[in-house]
Parts: sequence; C-alpha cells; structure tokens
Amino acid sequence: GTKKIMASTQFESLDARRCFPCWDEPARKAVFGVTLIVPKELDAFSNMPELSHKTLEGGTKKELTFLDTPIMSTYLLAFVIGEFDYVQAQTSHGVLVRVYTPPGKSETGVFALHCATKSLDAYDDFFGIPYPLPKLDMVAIPEFAAGAMENWGLVTYREVDLLIDPTKASSNQKQRVCTVVTHELAHQWFGNLVTMNWWDDLWLNEGFASWAENWAADHLYPQWSMWDQFTTGHLSAAMRLDALKSSHPIQVPIHHAEEVEEVFDAISYCKGGSVVKMIRAVLGMKAFQKGLGNYMKKYAYGNTETFDLWKAWEDSSGLPVQEMMASWTEQMGFPLVTVTDEKWENDKVTLTLAQEWFLSDGSPLSAEDMDKKWCIPILTCTEEGTQQDMIFMREKMATVTVPLSKGGWVKLNAGQDVPMRVKVTSTMIDRLSVGIESKTLLPADRAALLGDAYALVKAGKMQPEGLIKLLSSYKNEDSYIVWESISAILGGLDAVMSDDPVMSKNFSALAKKIVLGLLGQVGWEAKSDDGHLDVLLRGMMIGLLSSFCYDDASVAAEALKRFHAFQADHSDMKSLPSDMRSSVFKIVLKNGGAKEFEDVKAYFDQASDNAERKHVLASLGHTPDPKLKTATMEWTISGEIKLQDFFYPMGAVRSSSNEGRSIAWAFMQKNFNAIKAMIGNANASLMDAVIVSCAGGFCSDEKADEIEAFFKANPVPRSSRKIQQTLENMRSNAKFLALLQNSELKSDEFWSTV
Repeated sequence: GTKKIMASTQFESLDARRCFPCWDEPARKAVFGVTLIVPKELDAFSNMPELSHKTLEGGTKKELTFLDTPIMSTYLLAFVIGEFDYVQAQTSHGVLVRVYTPPGKSETGVFALHCATKSLDAYDDFFGIPYPLPKLDMVAIPEFAAGAMENWGLVTYREVDLLIDPTKASSNQKQRVCTVVTHELAHQWFGNLVTMNWWDDLWLNEGFASWAENWAADHLYPQWSMWDQFTTGHLSAAMRLDALKSSHPIQVPIHHAEEVEEVFDAISYCKGGSVVKMIRAVLGMKAFQKGLGNYMKKYAYGNTETFDLWKAWEDSSGLPVQEMMASWTEQMGFPLVTVTDEKWENDKVTLTLAQEWFLSDGSPLSAEDMDKKWCIPILTCTEEGTQQDMIFMREKMATVTVPLSKGGWVKLNAGQDVPMRVKVTSTMIDRLSVGIESKTLLPADRAALLGDAYALVKAGKMQPEGLIKLLSSYKNEDSYIVWESISAILGGLDAVMSDDPVMSKNFSALAKKIVLGLLGQVGWEAKSDDGHLDVLLRGMMIGLLSSFCYDDASVAAEALKRFHAFQADHSDMKSLPSDMRSSVFKIVLKNGGAKEFEDVKAYFDQASDNAERKHVLASLGHTPDPKLKTATMEWTISGEIKLQDFFYPMGAVRSSSNEGRSIAWAFMQKNFNAIKAMIGNANASLMDAVIVSCAGGFCSDEKADEIEAFFKANPVPRSSRKIQQTLENMRSNAKFLALLQNSELKSDEFWSTV
C-alpha cells in the first residue's frame, strides 16, 4: 500500500521542447547523448544501453550516462526512472530484449517478451534490415494516456497493453497485448529508422504499423485469423469515420504542428492500414516486400514523403502506384460501387458498375461531389475461389465479366481488400445466400455483406426490411468474424430504435431470439477443443446476452450463480473467465440494486491488476438505479480512478439506457471545468474520450444543436474535429431513425413475419 513515484517521458508529438531546448520537428534529426542524475536506489533507462554509472558525493544519488543514440527525431527520445523487475531474452538475431514490470510481477511480462523476440526477428527478415539498436526495452507505465509509444529502443506501454497475468488473462487481452507490441515494434523501422518529413504524412508511420501489427500477429498466431479480424476491426472503424463529411484525407494538411494531435485517429491508423492492405493485394507480396526493403535501405536514418514510398513500389512492381493511390490518400472518403446492370449466362456473368462518393447519411451530392472518383481494383470471388483477373475501375462506370459455374454466385471486393461499400442486386443476394448458408463464402466476405447492407440502409440506399431479412439468413452462423458484424448491427439498430418504444420492443424481441439461438450453439461452458476464436465468440455472445437477454430468467440465474462463485474465490477462472467478466457483472447489475452495485464496485479495490479493474469500470454504470448511475459519474472525478481510465464508467452510464445517456450529458455540463482541470495538458485523446462517453449516443437534431451550442460557449480547440464528428454522427442517426419510422419496421405485422 506504499505510494512510490515513477517518471517517464512521452514526447510525441510536440513535448520534447518542454523537456529541453530543441528544434522539435520530425525532420530535424540529431544524435542524443543522455545523462541522468537519480536517487541511487532507483533504476533508470534511456533509448541506448548504459555507458557509465557513478555514485555522487553524499552517497544518495547516482549519475548514469548512456551511449549516444543513432541520428533520430526529437519525439523518439525517452527516459524512465523508477523501481522495476524484468524478464529478458535474446532474439535469434542477437538483440537483448527486456520487459520491465512493477516489482514482484515479472511473470506478467513473459507473454509480451515472447511476442517481441519473435516479431523483431520476423521484421528483420521482412525488411531485409536488422533492428539497428543493441537492445530493446519495453516498460509498463502505470499511468499513461496513450496505449503505447514507440520510442526507439525504449518502448513504453499502458500496463494493460503489455502485462498478462498468466492465470487470469482473457483471449481478448492476449490478442490486444500481441498486436500492441507488434504495432510498436513495426515502428522501430517505419517511423524511427525512416521518418515522415512532416506531420501531414503521419499515416506513413501509423497506417503502415496498423498493417504490420496484423502481419506479425498472423505470423506468430495464424490460428487467430488476424486478416479476417482486420476487416471487421480496422476496416470497419475506418469506413465508419470516413463516411462523414467531417472526416479528412489520409494525407492531411497540417499548417500548425498543434493540429497533428487531432489526426491520431481511425483515418491515419485504420484507413492507412486498409490502404496498405489494398496495395499488397494489388502488387502481390513479392513486389510489395521488395519495394519496402528498397525504401528502407534508401532512406534509412532519413525522412520521406508519401510519394517516395509510391516510387519504391512502382520500381518493384512496374505498376503506376502513384496514379492508382492518389485518389485514396489525397482526397477524403471512399467509394460506393453499385451494380447497375447484370447479364447472367451459363458459364459467366457480366456486371456493369458505377462509382460515387459514399456518405453515411446519404446526403445528396453536389455537382462537384459527383465528379469524385477513385482508382478501384475490382477483385471478385465465386465458389471456385478468388478470381486471378483484376481490373482497375478508373472512371465512373466499368464492366466486369466473371466466369461462373451454372447457378453460381459472385461476390465483389473479395477478401475486403478495398475500403469501399458495394450495392448488389437482389439476384446477386439470392445467389449469395447459398454461399452464406453453405459457408463456401468465406467469413470476411459473409461479414462484409451484412456490414455493407447496414451502411446502405442507414444511407437510404436499401430498404430496412431487406436488412432484417438478410440477418435471418445467418441463423446458423458460428463464425466469430461474422458475429462481429452481426453484433455491430444489433448494437447500432438498438441505439437508434431505443428512441421509438414500439420499434424498440419489436426489435429487442428479434435480437433476443437471435442471441439466444447463438447461446444454444455456443453455451456458457468452455469446451476442451475451443480455439482462440471460439473463446472470443463465447465472450461476445455473453456481451450480447447482457444487452438483449439480461431479463431472461435462465440467463439472469446463470450469471448470478457464476458471480457468487467468483465472489467466494476470485481465482475461480472456471466459473467466471476474464472473457465474460464485464458482461456477467452487467447482467447482475441490471437485475440488482444497491447491494449488487456495491459488490461489483468492491472488486475494483480487490483486483490484482488494471485489466481486472477495467471490468468494474466498464460495467458499473449499467445499474438501473438513476441515483447509482449518478454516483458512478461522481466516482469518475473523485481521484480514485487513474486519469487514463476515468472516462470508462462515463461511457458505461451513457450506453446503459436513454436515462443513462441524459445523466452522463447533464453531469458533463455541470462538471465541465473540473474535468478540464483534471485533464490539463495531458493527451488530447482523453478529452475526446470524455466527449464521446458523455455527449455521444443521442439520435435527435435538437440534442445535436444543444451539444453544439454548449461547445461553442465552452470551446475545446484540441477536440474540435472530434466534436464535429460526434455531431455529424448524431444528425446522421436522427435521419436514420426517421427513415426507420417511415418503413415497415414501424408496424407489428412486419415483425411477426421475421
């Protein structure tokens, strides 16, 4: 229970200048020599290994001098001071890797150490350039606004993104730690060795690392199906944000360095990663990898712009990469490809395609907007597999012919390699339903059909009845990847329909039926032959039970039984594995009162690590009692929760019910100055998270106007883009609700047929 002080740096993007005088810009590279004077009982590290260390006069302090760094950008310099234990290993290529943990917890660093040593070797081989530093340290920081930071040779992480309790950790948490480690280690080349010239090419760092984290995780754990998960994770997140008019291009103009804080978002990371995945599909792995290796060798220790990477790939592939890619990185948004005509023959089908800019709310396009076009690789698959022939759709219209077996189906955007939406014909859907039910259509493509349908309904380009009927053809679905898509649609429809009691009642009954069907297939109990994705599916299913079936008597009883077993013994991983803990807490809270609230909250102080405490933070707001919801909000600013985590319970209250939404928004307005003071100069992402957690989720233009007026009167310049996007989402949802209310979904008769 003794409090100890620890110091760590976080200089990206603009904070090296707060530590020492410097030209604090990515292109102003320098060699850094670091000397630290620290209390003699503490450990201290920097980017490079220690050169010398001596005890100073008086005997209470020591002076540590580190080897000079390679030439590098200011934002990558780092040092950490505190008390640590560690685990270490050497890579096959001879680099010493250490994971530093809080004292007494060195065993929690073993999993991340394994991921680091294996991925460092894999990247050495992939890039054809060995990791350039003599050591790699990875340090768990107890209070850290970002997820992690790729400082060269001294990578810092939130505890939950590095440390794994081998007895308790969920499959989700293992996957998260693996992908955060592989993301940060990709930066040791992409970003650290070769750095963007200015912040407008931030995507060169983050987009590539978002692609590489999946490549390396797939290399280490092929059974995790990371590329399928990419389509329902990174790609979906990118398209949700990029369908807004308040989005921005991947290559975003940054006029003042301060503006860069606003573009560490799903465009730079997820759309950037999606575009890299598309390039790999077009070039093939051989030319893709050769181009990257040449780029790394040519620009090592230097700075680049996007066209330097395009040139490297043009040279390795012979393809006009610059011309192909300009439309994807220099303009915001992505295309909707619509099948406008079809000609089915015995052995082939000919499809006529049209492209236009896709907006989430289906806003009419101006004449200038109508002219926007992308250079789109058209990739197709049939039951025979992915077609080798690929055409580029450079103009507004194109025709594609695909060979078929008799009565066969065709799917556009095979493997979801291109960030776009596709609107198919009813004949194509009828034929594809065979592939859905037989599962000859692969999981990422089955998931994509649903994701596209939902987005098209929201944009007013497909009838809502069609989406509900399409959902019913997935009744035997057992793929976690596809259920990620189903879950997102159920959650999205629920959030919007909750503003209409009649539709909400009917929709909730259908959702309950769908989710209880999955419960029948998957069950509560782990099976001996469960793989990683089976465990994730069970965790997701229990999350859906907590949303749609918490009032089912057998579900409530099972959750309570498991909760009581867990209360009696927190190490009982069989009754309540970590993958289902938050969700079971929610079910117990939703069916309980003050006692259950206190029981769940008590675990926050009893939990052994932050990953466990997050289960409480994510669930507590789901108590039905408005007084306890308000108490949860007050707890967030009490100082008992770390600043890095204090917004999680706000989001739980806001997402718990319409009443919770109003309580969270009222609380934020009343306590706005206190919240601002708490965040101070910390990372802008914290205020962004508070805004989404407290002001997001409404579905009316009136509420959007009210929230807009509040932020005009109480400006938050560093979060202006996030506020804009939140408001646009809200108005888009208001439009979506009106559209649903004017459809057959408003009538009880319709629901009796599905």
